This record gives sequence, C-alpha cells and structure tokens, in this order.
Amino acid sequence: MNTSEKQALIDHLLQYVTENKREKMHEVLQNRTRYITVVLEDLFQEHNASAALRTCDIFGVQDVHVVQSKYEFKAVDTISMGATKWVDVTAHASITDAITTLKKDGYRIVATTPHRQSYSLPELPLDQKTALLFGSEQTGLSEEALAQADMYVKIPMFGFVESFNVSVSVALCLYDVINRLHKSEYGWQLSQEETQDILLAWIKKVSKTATLVEKNINK
Repeated sequence: MNTSEKQALIDHLLQYVTENKREKMHEVLQNRTRYITVVLEDLFQEHNASAALRTCDIFGVQDVHVVQSKYEFKAVDTISMGATKWVDVTAHASITDAITTLKKDGYRIVATTPHRQSYSLPELPLDQKTALLFGSEQTGLSEEALAQADMYVKIPMFGFVESFNVSVSVALCLYDVINRLHKSEYGWQLSQEETQDILLAWIKKVSKTATLVEKNINK
C-alpha cells in the first residue's frame, strides 16, 4: 500500500473515531519520536515497569525495548494509565539481542550508570539516534550491557544515596533529553510513513468498528 492509499484508508477509518480522540491522536503524533528509545533490562517490579511505560508515553517516546533474560516484563494498566495502547513494546531474550538490533537501526547505545566515566545528563550529546539503557531494580545494568554501550551517562546527585529508583531515572533522563531535543535542529520527528503506520494502529485500538471495516476492505 503506497502513501496515498494508506492515507485514504486512514481518512475513511477516522470517521469511526470520536472527534476528541482524532484531535488528540493528531496532536500527540506531532511530538512523537523514534529518535530516542528506551531499553529496560530485567525489571521485575510491576510498578516500575508500568511507571516507565507511562513516562515514555508522556514524553513522546514511541518505542520501548524490554529485555526478559531473567524476569518477565509486566505492566499494569491501572499504573501505566493505558500507555501500552500507545507505546510500541518490543521484547528481547537478551541484552545483546536488543543492542544488536538497535545498533543495526543506527542507535547510539547509552548506558545509565553512576559507576563509570560518564557524561553528566545535561551534557549528553544528542547528535545521533539514542537508546537509553536502564537496569534492574537491584543490580542495575548487567556487565554485558555496560560492555556493549557506546557511552555512559549519569544523573547529577548530591546526597548519600547513589542511585534513583529506575522509573524515576527514566523520567529524569527523558525530561532532560526530550526537552533539549525539541529545542535542537536534529530531525527527531516521525516520518510521514511512520506517522501513518502509528496512526493506523491507534485507530484500530480505539475503534472496534474501524478494525472490522478494515478487515472487510482487505478481503
């Protein structure tokens, strides 16, 4: 399906979506990005998993990669506030699988850690697509993740405790990175094709009628 055909399908299916929802989806897509992605390695607490997804949606991050080499990633809708409907979550069996995939897609791999020579968060370069890696609640990022990272970043801290809760770390990092990105001249916004694909997926998630109509069209 080419761009024009896909747009025609979207325009047809949007009539089965409420006006408020249509306006909201278009508004959100203007600030959606795949320039930044988040990798969550072996989170085992549902609260943290859910809060991290919610944060990614709020800051416009479309893709989240979860590594499940030790623990299954579980998000609870009452905490994530339905973020799983809007954010694309890709599961990986190992951190190496996740990093290999992301590097092939042109991402710079940035490990969040206070224990190595790291960029301070406000100084982290954003001149390339960036994947931010966050580790398990108890042990942080694995040695495999740290060894394969291109850069390291740390959040400035001034107390006795040397680390934030992982979901708080995600929020602080994205707040800084996304705000700087929006003020930059980097091409962080979605392409037309990406925008169409995401909008089409969202329409089908919010309207069962639209899903049925599309199935009939494709018969």
